[in-house]
Amino acid sequence: MNLKTVLILLGLALATIFALVCVLLTRGRSPRSCQHLHPEQEDMEDGQSLVFADLTPEEMLQVVRYLQAKLGVPLVEASRAKPSDNCIASVDLQVPAKAEVLRFLDGGGARPAREALAVLYFGNQADPNVTEYVVGPLPTPVYHRDVTVQKYGGKVPYHRRPTLAVEYKQIGGFLKSQVFPSAPAFMQQVMEYDGANLAVVTAAPRGFQSGDRVTWFVLFQNVSGFFVHPVGLEVLVDHSSLDISQWAVSRVFYNGQYYRDMVQLESAYVQGRISVEKVRKAPWDGDFSSMKPRAPAAALFPVQYEPQGPRYSVRNNHVLFQAWSFAFGMSVSTGLRLFDIRHKGERVAYEISVQEALSVYGSNCPAGMSTRYMDGSFGLGRYTSPLVRGVDCPYLATYVDTHSLSESLRPRKGKASLCIFEQNLGSPLRRHYSNLQSLYYGGLVNSALVVRSIATVGNYDYVWDFIFYQNGAMEGKVQATGYPSSSFLHGDGLRYGNRLWEHTLGTIHTHFVNYKVDLDVGALVQRSRLLEWDWDDSASASFSHQRAASGLPTARARLELPGPFLRGWEGHGGNREW
Repeated sequence: MNLKTVLILLGLALATIFALVCVLLTRGRSPRSCQHLHPEQEDMEDGQSLVFADLTPEEMLQVVRYLQAKLGVPLVEASRAKPSDNCIASVDLQVPAKAEVLRFLDGGGARPAREALAVLYFGNQADPNVTEYVVGPLPTPVYHRDVTVQKYGGKVPYHRRPTLAVEYKQIGGFLKSQVFPSAPAFMQQVMEYDGANLAVVTAAPRGFQSGDRVTWFVLFQNVSGFFVHPVGLEVLVDHSSLDISQWAVSRVFYNGQYYRDMVQLESAYVQGRISVEKVRKAPWDGDFSSMKPRAPAAALFPVQYEPQGPRYSVRNNHVLFQAWSFAFGMSVSTGLRLFDIRHKGERVAYEISVQEALSVYGSNCPAGMSTRYMDGSFGLGRYTSPLVRGVDCPYLATYVDTHSLSESLRPRKGKASLCIFEQNLGSPLRRHYSNLQSLYYGGLVNSALVVRSIATVGNYDYVWDFIFYQNGAMEGKVQATGYPSSSFLHGDGLRYGNRLWEHTLGTIHTHFVNYKVDLDVGALVQRSRLLEWDWDDSASASFSHQRAASGLPTARARLELPGPFLRGWEGHGGNREW
């Protein structure tokens, strides 16, 4: 190969690299589309979708300043607050009433007032409580109203408040300064405790009767992926008092045995009345729990390519994709949510949103057997994590930053916390190859638009997807990844899960995920029908020797009710389908 050919090839390679870099660098801009818009979609392009838009950082700051000036009580920065202080737990968008929004979107009515929902913890009061205020109108608020009783039917007692990050930090300090020193021999010789080599993970709920605020805390080796490195020690902390100095240990559990407190555990250990299981010390990277690849990739992964740029558009919080249009947002507590979802200009759903992710565990250790995590109480939106280009979402996806105000007096920017991309599904939407009488082929490429966020709540990473298909179907999907929750393996532990490592029990558990689906297909009032299937055997009497040859099932309506859900049904026999 001569020098001229080499230079030409080198020039082509550099031009290709330059073009790819330009494509990647311009993906942060709002993609444009030449697609035809239905008249209703053109209306939404005029900014109507902003009625659902998340609060801006400036709006959040205005709410904080207003509350500081008008409530007449001192408000402490939540990240430094003691249980006996007043603080702002969160500030989020107060979504306007549906009737007001529809009058604005469809009837030419006035734009609803833009308001915020502020959740405050009042610990510095004669009657400590949790209060929710609606504050507005934004961007310059002049009023606030207490909506707590309206929403919950009464005041919310202070012991029901979700735990702030600072309270976990205070509990960690309580364990380190008061609890662990009361068992010096056990902690040094069994736990090899040096003040930093143990991590603490909370269980939930915080008790089993109204008024409780007691929590089991499980100890793990403080290494990468510590969730699967239990050391066998669990401590039940009573942190119900607003005075941190009054916190106390209610029970201790080690290797299958319960103790009154760490003093009793220490006494049993010193007297040799305790069964000790020394856990092999894990390296800092966690060994088997490390996220580092075990082997280098043999080759680069395939990358999706958009030959003419994206076929969807994003403007502010509004998305257009072929016949689809919708608005999106991110709630601090519940995470990703969509509004005003339309197909061919017709609204099919007013709201589709994540509401809650619940996981129920079983174990022969107290924390595991009592755990019922409701991840909305931690904050599915608050713990939405940054998305990594090319791993969490395709390289060419559109990445959207969000802002939230939680446990702080200032908003926080969530970098690339949401992504939008069109995905080739790898199989045809439809196809037919004719080789009878006439020879022809017909087929359509199948693709879908994906809106994704990922919330990392403790050990779990929830991948939330809303998927829009070309045929008018829509799908809500969640994948759970990250690390399993674990208990210390002892006794009959294998009845409650599987062995993950020498002393690690991957505990049995189940997940419940709740969505809000407010359908407006053809009308605002929907009806739900319960169908009961019967088998028609008359058409297959000659095949009576085989039940599998029964006739086709026939459906008949058993129950029809207004509203989006049926809560139960009467009757017996047959198979039921919603």
